[in-house]
Amino acid sequence: MQLLQQLFEQWAGEACTECLALGANGSNRRYYRLCGATRRCIGTIGDDLRENEAFFACTRHFMAKGIAVPQLYAVSDDHRRYLQQDLGDQSLYGLLLDKRRQGRGFDAEMLALYRQALADLAAIQQAGADLDFSVAYPRPAFDRQSILWDLNYFKYFFLKLGHIDFDEQLLEDDFHHLADFLLEADCDYFLYRDFNPRNIMVSEGLYYIDYQGGRRGAAQYDVASLLYSAKSDLPEPLRLELLNHYLAVRGINGDDKRQWMSHFWGYVLVRILQTLGAYGYRGLYERKPYFIESIPLALNNLRSLLENHPIPIALLPELNRALQSVVESGNSSPLTPHSSLLAPHSSLTVTVLSFSYKQGLPEDPSGNGGGFIFDCRALPNPGRYPEYKAITGRDRPVIEFLQKEPAVDQFLGHAKALVGQSVEKYIERRFTHLQVAFGCTGGQHRSVYCAEQVARWLSDTYPACTVSLRHREQDR
Repeated sequence: MQLLQQLFEQWAGEACTECLALGANGSNRRYYRLCGATRRCIGTIGDDLRENEAFFACTRHFMAKGIAVPQLYAVSDDHRRYLQQDLGDQSLYGLLLDKRRQGRGFDAEMLALYRQALADLAAIQQAGADLDFSVAYPRPAFDRQSILWDLNYFKYFFLKLGHIDFDEQLLEDDFHHLADFLLEADCDYFLYRDFNPRNIMVSEGLYYIDYQGGRRGAAQYDVASLLYSAKSDLPEPLRLELLNHYLAVRGINGDDKRQWMSHFWGYVLVRILQTLGAYGYRGLYERKPYFIESIPLALNNLRSLLENHPIPIALLPELNRALQSVVESGNSSPLTPHSSLLAPHSSLTVTVLSFSYKQGLPEDPSGNGGGFIFDCRALPNPGRYPEYKAITGRDRPVIEFLQKEPAVDQFLGHAKALVGQSVEKYIERRFTHLQVAFGCTGGQHRSVYCAEQVARWLSDTYPACTVSLRHREQDR
């Protein structure tokens, strides 16, 4: 940590006054927001040098091609620490959750952003085609070995941990047949590998992060990653509409379109199975609640795929049989010894609210005594400035004001740590309600902003919980 702060001071020419740890659910890298008097950035500590080198090479390549990726500010001499552009906290996935929580769903703004993301993906796939793939991590291409790794990841960390019966040799034969089929597609593009809405940042346009696993491969894979992201849970008609938009951007039609689509559903299947393998490893094996709670969403994706685009049984009979068992187990009998944690919804409702101390402390109608009350009055107050008096912590100018204040980030980091500890224990003990309240002087700026940020984080981190957001004074 001290070495990362020293790297910041060398780059910024000023002292690092704030270092806030950020979450990284599926990664062994550690991320921090580093702030000085005038400059800020995201600092990363990564112990895998090959992965770091892949990130540096991809970033420089895409920057030169005009792709919207974070600027790489500084790299330590040992290449284990680096600084990159701070793009804020709003991802495309977080924005989608916000709109759903507000009852707006997938509106016109979200449709435009997804269409833009797919157009940008087409540019990324082609701009990265001439990358020096010798630096790609962990392999230069999404080849047979990569495909079999993903399929075996699913076998060992989902089927076996889920006690799903299958014939090992027959399933292995089907894996090889599936790999043969997938590699018939045009595999001469940059395959981003994890092109999902959590890795698309909304910051004065769209920016793209976490591409260090990129390699040469088929374009279908990344389209499948975005449209069939388990956590996004897009309806099938919308997926098909966006898929057609991507194909139009690429100018793929006629016989070319039929050829392209003939492989697309196979790549959707592989992506879903890779996701289930990752959720099995991080959730069922490592016992991380975020991934445990995500399994039902991935199962819904698998179920939808099998219902709408079934795999030819004659080609992959044992894989078909295993997948039908997975879907049936998810529908009825316990999937694992920890099946209570795999329920699509837990019994816990977390109420997040903002309030004014002038109007008294909030009541807790659940009868559980009120949960957490966080006092935001020590934070910088936008309400003291005339340009912010008529707006709230939900408006962009106030959000940008508070996002620039290191004290706010530090405050929210501590609040999330405390709330998260209770949420995980409450889920485990089957409690039904927790209230988290943020108070400030008028219940308009700081408390509203903090409540919004924590509600979004809860929905993102604990999707099995029901999150209810209220702004007491604003609702009045």
